[in-house]
Amino acid sequence: MPEKRATSGLFDELKRLTTESRNPRTREIDLAPTTRILEMMNDEDRGVADAVRKAIPDLARAVDLVSEAFRRGGRLYYVGAGTSGRLGILDASECPPTFGVEPEMVQGIIAGGRETVFRSREGVEDIESAGTDDVAGAGVSERDVVAGIAASRRTPYVLAALAEAKRRGARTVLVCCNDGADPGVDVVITVIPGPEAITGSTRLKAGTAQKMVLNMITTASMVKLGKVYENLMVDVRPNSAKLVERGKGIVMMLTGLSYDEATRVYDASDRNVKVAVVMERRRVDRKEAERLLQDAGGFLARALGERE
Repeated sequence: MPEKRATSGLFDELKRLTTESRNPRTREIDLAPTTRILEMMNDEDRGVADAVRKAIPDLARAVDLVSEAFRRGGRLYYVGAGTSGRLGILDASECPPTFGVEPEMVQGIIAGGRETVFRSREGVEDIESAGTDDVAGAGVSERDVVAGIAASRRTPYVLAALAEAKRRGARTVLVCCNDGADPGVDVVITVIPGPEAITGSTRLKAGTAQKMVLNMITTASMVKLGKVYENLMVDVRPNSAKLVERGKGIVMMLTGLSYDEATRVYDASDRNVKVAVVMERRRVDRKEAERLLQDAGGFLARALGERE
């Protein structure tokens, strides 16, 4: 029967995935004491960062695509199913408060819609038409980058979304944790952390690897846009009491002002760290500070005349 052949084919395909392999180092985890369970998991996690490091050349190519898209007014869309989709939404949601960007700049699309962020819906990852429709519905264009996240490298929803993004002229990236066939995208970031502590549970090492990769893509892209001075979040938005105080602290750190003096300049800058620092260091008013920053492309170091 055709159904049996299809099932057998999928079974054979999954069997070849590293993330679906059985891990010989954790076969006794089921009856291990609590401390040993945690040690086994931690031992497995130790290799994730090394696996990510091997992918840095491809990560760099993705960052260059994303930062260039941002410069021309484009957006970054993450597309994933299950854990992968949730990680994309998490990374996207953290960009506005951290780097002072609009929420539309980095967006997450998840198979099954936003409700699947909180409640898993099995099977939605297999619906190719949904991937196509979700990318079309988001209005993806040639200015944008669409990054698919799929530990298996084969998730139908994600591959269909990437194909639609490519058809629309967007640049495409795939973040995966298995080797396999060329998916026909601009950049493939393959991080292979190996078999999971619990066989097939890719929310563990694969999920950690994906989280690290997404952190690196957006953070490095924002650095290249001037959202960071030295290693400080100088575009942080004052959206909470904690972030207001963090902004004042950065002004104090970069100007040598006291808390009260930094508060005065920070308020005069409309609570913009970069503007406040330029106002104080260059001895100019807010309007001139904003002009200097604009001429410097948003890079604080250049606005201060420190670096070209």
